[in-house]
Amino acid sequence: MAGKSGHEWKGGAAVAWSIAEVARDSGVTSRTLRHYHAIGLLVPARTASNGRRYYEEEQLLRLQQILLLRELGLSLDVVADVLAKQSNASTIQVLGRHKEWLLREQLRLGQLVRTVDSTIENLRKGGEMEPRKVFEGFEHNPYEAEARERWGDEAVDASNERMQGWTEADAENARTGYTRVHEGLATLKAEGADVLDMSVQDLIQLHYEVTCLFWTPTREAYKGLGQMYVDDDRFRRTIGNGDDSLVEFMQAAMNAYADNHLAE
Repeated sequence: MAGKSGHEWKGGAAVAWSIAEVARDSGVTSRTLRHYHAIGLLVPARTASNGRRYYEEEQLLRLQQILLLRELGLSLDVVADVLAKQSNASTIQVLGRHKEWLLREQLRLGQLVRTVDSTIENLRKGGEMEPRKVFEGFEHNPYEAEARERWGDEAVDASNERMQGWTEADAENARTGYTRVHEGLATLKAEGADVLDMSVQDLIQLHYEVTCLFWTPTREAYKGLGQMYVDDDRFRRTIGNGDDSLVEFMQAAMNAYADNHLAE
């Protein structure tokens, strides 16, 4: 029977939220929630005969812990290990430790601290959980769902795993490398450089190295990346800043680099 808020009641007692409701309120896509279920990281409270998943308060709190650990840069495997080791600790104690971690980055994660405080207080008072409040303040990669759809869960998870091994220099390259490439190519193009010029190809070499921090493209995949830059309005705006010819220049340079340096 559905409750007044649209939540489904299990046996007339515990409130359960559908996967669509949890996805909406947490900012985690339904696809990601299904992936968490498939790998055993977040098992729904129950699955209806029609296959629809339902989550209760226990699962909402576990998802909050997963997101907190992910915010700290931990891979899914490490998150699973941490949660398994915490199985004998009370939820409030676990959230308390998370709060201490979050306070170290208070300027960036201030909203997350308030969210955890609110959850702890709600648990102490025995109040009803509100998914929107549980997940308030979390940031999500806006392209993750699209990446999972385009390349699959394994590829995205492998990229996330690779990021865990970054050095400080790697992280700095990931943050600034693409911008340096775009600005450098714009200058060279304005000076009349050819895509095969060594100065252009050196910048594309940097672009490839930064890309390899996330995944290692083959010749075909790297050319496909260049084509995506041209085809996708978001990338054209980011790279060309209104100059589509710069994006096409970069694509041509990437194709030349792929043909000369990358294996099939």
